[in-house]
Amino acid sequence: MSIFIIRMHLLFCLSLIPTFTFSQLPNLISIKGKDNIAIAKNVMIPTQDGIHLATDLYFPLKDGHPVNEKLPVLLQRTPYGKTAERFKPAIHLFVEKGYIVAIQDLRGRYDSEGEFTKYNPLEASDGASTVEWLSKLENSNGKIGMWGTSYGAHTQADASKLSPQGLSAMIMNMGGMTNAWDHAVRQGGAFELGRELTWAWKQIPAEIEDPVVQAHFKLEQIKDWYAVWPFRKGLSPLSIAPNFEDYILEELTHSDYDDFWKKKGINWVEYYKQTADVPMVHVGGWYDIFLRGTIQNFQELNRLQNTPKWLIIGPWTHGGNHKTFAGEVDFGQAASIPDFRTGYQLDWFDYLLKNKEVSHLPKQPIQLFVMGTGDGSKTKENRLNHGGYWLETENWPLKTMRSTSYFFHEDGSLTLSPPAKKESATTFTFDPGNPVPTLGGNVSARVKDGAFNQRERPDFIGSKAPYLPLKSRPDILVFQTAPLTEDVQIIGPIQIRLYCSSEAVDTDFTVKLVDVYPPSEDFPGGFDLNLTDGIVRMSYRNDRTKRDLIEPNKVYDLTINPFPTANVFKKGHRIRIDISSSNFPRWDVNPNTGEPLGKHRRTITVNNTVYHSDNYPSHVVLPIVPLDK
Repeated sequence: MSIFIIRMHLLFCLSLIPTFTFSQLPNLISIKGKDNIAIAKNVMIPTQDGIHLATDLYFPLKDGHPVNEKLPVLLQRTPYGKTAERFKPAIHLFVEKGYIVAIQDLRGRYDSEGEFTKYNPLEASDGASTVEWLSKLENSNGKIGMWGTSYGAHTQADASKLSPQGLSAMIMNMGGMTNAWDHAVRQGGAFELGRELTWAWKQIPAEIEDPVVQAHFKLEQIKDWYAVWPFRKGLSPLSIAPNFEDYILEELTHSDYDDFWKKKGINWVEYYKQTADVPMVHVGGWYDIFLRGTIQNFQELNRLQNTPKWLIIGPWTHGGNHKTFAGEVDFGQAASIPDFRTGYQLDWFDYLLKNKEVSHLPKQPIQLFVMGTGDGSKTKENRLNHGGYWLETENWPLKTMRSTSYFFHEDGSLTLSPPAKKESATTFTFDPGNPVPTLGGNVSARVKDGAFNQRERPDFIGSKAPYLPLKSRPDILVFQTAPLTEDVQIIGPIQIRLYCSSEAVDTDFTVKLVDVYPPSEDFPGGFDLNLTDGIVRMSYRNDRTKRDLIEPNKVYDLTINPFPTANVFKKGHRIRIDISSSNFPRWDVNPNTGEPLGKHRRTITVNNTVYHSDNYPSHVVLPIVPLDK
């Protein structure tokens, strides 16, 4: 169906919706006193297919009476329950400052009708219907702003794909995937196991209010079930909630990029050109699972559209804007936006919807936090003081960036000089039964995300005694520079070029960029700080969208693009690249057998090889940006 036909159908449906006056709204409760708010509970907003979505509407009062002016509306659509405590501070502040606020349960969640499934493509039309309905409220001035984090950002993107009447501004915090096949659900052909499975494990007890279900998910610990992955239909705790089990198994086994991955609920790339042209603030974190999409959405929509766009990236994990730290690394007080969920977003809406001047908002369209200018001491919370500073710019990548190649050598060194040997390679053994444990990074859900010393420890899944540094594992190839003689700053995209081979018909190669601190009084063993990582499943090498097994022992030229980052490697530190074939449970483990993905019954141990010769000069390309003197 064309976007024109969809749009006309929406307008026809909405023309049938009655316009409520303030006093006619159902379930209206006036709250007088200091809050001076009127609430209309569970207003059921109709959708295209006749499902009704439960929405709580909040109106400002003056002396117990409706404010005598038309106001903009701020909308958040959520799967987590519209009455959740975490929404209340923002709701009360927004209403106090002259906005109508609408919080809506997604289809099939809590008080809304229908059946829930994650990333439902119907969310686009549900969101568009809601926006247009709110724009017709008698008390509304027709301008609708949307806000929300993660799923609350996805729902904004979905609604915008149908360009609904009234949508006027969006603040998208850590969400709005460009393409779930590329990141957040799959990446490089691998499945984002840690994020997707843990999210479902947490949400099923919230979805099914049954004491037996609650007890079952307390009994069955997800850390135990990772060991028997992949699941088969009906044979795991997921089977209690078929709507969750179905989408998980579909995402796991549907590995080719086809129409399944082009649906509106999990894809924005295919719909950029029909997206509403409205001001947008794209907010991300260097340790957020949606970072790649946040940057791409900003870049592409900024290029295609006329209204202003902003990009803000801090040193944050998923939803951690108000924190100074990520994992066990602290970036200083300047790193956080303490009132991000309330006053900060209010300032943006005042600017975007009420044309108010707000002096402390970014002056340039791009605002980045560059990590790494701290002194390396231990904070009182026992975190590494890594520090950093904010940078504002007009361009991404920065105009001053210089792509610089650092080459791998057989002695484990990483230098600016290409290898000279005619033949040189390093082989390691990859055992799917003993994968490299995930120690932080761009994960989310219940897998620990952020920056951590890359040393195994009991509270990380897959770690084993005696809990040594990851660099000691024989299945990790370590390439690092000599101690730096001066500070080196990188800001931008990272690319690893591997010349590699395997005994198998399919396997994975993983990469990780690490800032290596030297030993100090506070950290006698040093500190190996992870910055970014990535993966490619060889059957999906170099952006292939259809599975293609490899020829055993053939050398392949492989490109891996981990998420971008921004960091200052200080004098005396080392720049390090780790190469392996697993990062579990962030990503599912390749069985190396070539069986259909997500359906394998066996695994095999194989030898994988990385080449570093003059013919096969494996290397990393870093975005070097000169430091201001």
